[in-house]
Amino acid sequence: MFEKEYDVIVVGGGHAGAEATAAAANMGSKTLLVTMNLQTIGQMSCNPAMGGIAKGQIVREIDALGGYSGIITDKSAIQFKMLNKSKGPAMWSPRAQNDRMRFAEEWRLALENTPNADFYQEMVSGLLVEGDKVVGVRTSLGIDIRSKAVVLTNGTFLNGLIHIGEKQFGGGRAGEKAATGITEQLVDFGFDSGRMKTGTPPRVDGRSLDYSVMIPQPGDKKPEKFSYLDTAVLTTQRDCHMTHTSALVHDLLREGFDRSPMFNGRIKSIGPRYCPSIEDKINRFADKDSHQIFVEPEGWHTVEVYVNGFSTSLPEDVQYKALKSVKGFEHVKFFRPGYAIEYDYFPPTQLKHTLETKLVNNLYFAGQINGTTGYEEAASQGLMAGINAHLKINEKEAFVLRRDEAYIGVLIDDLITKGTEEPYRMFTSRAEYRTLLRQDNADFRLTPKGYAIGLAKEERMRKMESKQLKAESFISFFKKTSFNPDEINPILESLDSATVRQSDKLFKVFSRPKVTMDHMLQLDAVSEFVEENELNSEVLEQAEIEVKYSGYIEKEKNNADKLQRLEGVRIPDNFDYSKLKSLSFEAREKLESIRPVTISQASRISGVSPADISVLLVYLGR
Repeated sequence: MFEKEYDVIVVGGGHAGAEATAAAANMGSKTLLVTMNLQTIGQMSCNPAMGGIAKGQIVREIDALGGYSGIITDKSAIQFKMLNKSKGPAMWSPRAQNDRMRFAEEWRLALENTPNADFYQEMVSGLLVEGDKVVGVRTSLGIDIRSKAVVLTNGTFLNGLIHIGEKQFGGGRAGEKAATGITEQLVDFGFDSGRMKTGTPPRVDGRSLDYSVMIPQPGDKKPEKFSYLDTAVLTTQRDCHMTHTSALVHDLLREGFDRSPMFNGRIKSIGPRYCPSIEDKINRFADKDSHQIFVEPEGWHTVEVYVNGFSTSLPEDVQYKALKSVKGFEHVKFFRPGYAIEYDYFPPTQLKHTLETKLVNNLYFAGQINGTTGYEEAASQGLMAGINAHLKINEKEAFVLRRDEAYIGVLIDDLITKGTEEPYRMFTSRAEYRTLLRQDNADFRLTPKGYAIGLAKEERMRKMESKQLKAESFISFFKKTSFNPDEINPILESLDSATVRQSDKLFKVFSRPKVTMDHMLQLDAVSEFVEENELNSEVLEQAEIEVKYSGYIEKEKNNADKLQRLEGVRIPDNFDYSKLKSLSFEAREKLESIRPVTISQASRISGVSPADISVLLVYLGR
């Protein structure tokens, strides 16, 4: 069946596996995606949404590099919101509600239309390793498939165990079996492994809900989209709704705590702190009588509804009884109960920044196998693993993003340098350069890089260059064009902003906090420039942010440049830390284990102090 050798084999067809397959194949590698069920490629296992705080920036970055997630999201979206608009642009985060069935279908079709991508449905039970190098995979039928590189994206399937109350059974997702064999083999190779937990809420019949007593949550009046390409903008949207739990609901849930796998010791692994189950919420925040519940439709036409905020592994009878007491859910019909799932992961300090493992050459890990949670985090790792697998087997330079270049760079650096003992989720607060890493400029930051490695296509590069040229031209116009006080003062008065007595450059008045692009467009010179140069909303937004936040952006660039000097101080691969008696014991232990590539990376390792970094710098002649 498989006489030839593949360049890259990707194991698992979730968000990480799909992006890894697309990236490697689009860069020219003959790629095979092996998954246990070809019908669930790109499956949204939990909530039917993409993006959100910091996650939306990641989707934009994937798109800017030439990945598929942004395009797939736009094609299957049923609602779009830009979150955090009341805050500064570094915090703006796009989020889309999606049609779950269409999302998976669009992923399948996109991959089937990707040259160099082949597919095979079966469980991978082991790896083929010769010496210290992976050379393929072995399936549960005993078929050996050879390749130059392998990317593992097993999600929650490695020895997955599903919990509903006191019942537990093997599975990687509801209705699907767990994957076995790989963990045990990797542990034999010397890898450390651990267990993590995640959960999901019940799915219910929307026809049984009373939306009239809930609070509508509509999308934006002027919805945007994720991809920088010409995907369609939504013209109609579906509302979500919001309701709340109550003291009664909490009391009913507590009745099942003695049968909860979270509280009776059955689940010993750690779950996501920032997405707790409903029982965890009412236990940790006992002073709160109410928690928000978001009622999210699963698609354009299906009646299935996702009960966001009610993730649980309590017995199904307790789930049902409690949910019936939530406002609007009095006559609820379940499609399926919520559940928790435990699965194996491998602490990501065992990886290089390319996501290649340190112990086995040409073997890459991406997604939940690295201890992350979230579609977006998984997809970005899959993209980077696919890119680097292709580059490695073609003896090309590795592709690594710095912390000041992308949220993807922050994510991978955090994982490799600090590791994680709980499911890792991205937040804007994790990025020290978030003013640079905005959702609006991901194309400026990353499309040239994606184009240079052969992933982003010519069309994407030309669109980015055109947008950049127009934005720069518009900013230049503000810097060199003067305003008339008689024209600008009425606008300033309406904003309770100090009026001006003499003419000055538009850039100066536009920099004021209350003055927006809409106000500037009331000026004839500005509106004429926009019309003559056919500037779209993307260019207007870009120019406004660059003008109003130029001081902050410049300061952050300078800080990044300073840190970049430490990135240039490389630590030899075989550096012997035991020679440096001045290092603290903890620093020596951590440095030996993680083997940082640069002084900058070493400085971010927990337990390595500034004094330890000084010792290293002195020894390296700096």
